[in-house]
Amino acid sequence: MAASTRNDPYTGFRFLIEVEGLLVGGFAEVSGLQAEIETEEYWEGGNHNVHTLPKGTKYSRLVLKRGVTDADTLWKWHTRIRDGHVERHTVHIILLDEDSSRKWDWRCVDAYPVKWSGPDFRADSDSIAIESLELAHNGIRVG
Repeated sequence: MAASTRNDPYTGFRFLIEVEGLLVGGFAEVSGLQAEIETEEYWEGGNHNVHTLPKGTKYSRLVLKRGVTDADTLWKWHTRIRDGHVERHTVHIILLDEDSSRKWDWRCVDAYPVKWSGPDFRADSDSIAIESLELAHNGIRVG
């Protein structure tokens, strides 16, 4: 009998964020990579059966968190949106393996910032100052 190949899952701490070909910094956390198919119930007459039918797909906001640095690419993008200059970009969340090779690439298409949150400051803590950026988008593609 031939030995089977072990296929371990990838770890969640090796990832990159890329916006339109530009690596935009080391992020501590990415959340909201989610798609939900909304449904509608339809009652079939005579049988009293309920059918659940797909209605559409809803995408959660993508939330990017990172330590505050001198890199202001994301802040400037948010500022342009705030000032009425809507720029939609494809945001790539790239999962790397232990050799830093790209294994998965989730693309959030037509994304733009809808919320920026600055760090919490506390004199009794030496934690890193974290900023977050929430992005709305029009769908997730995998490639």
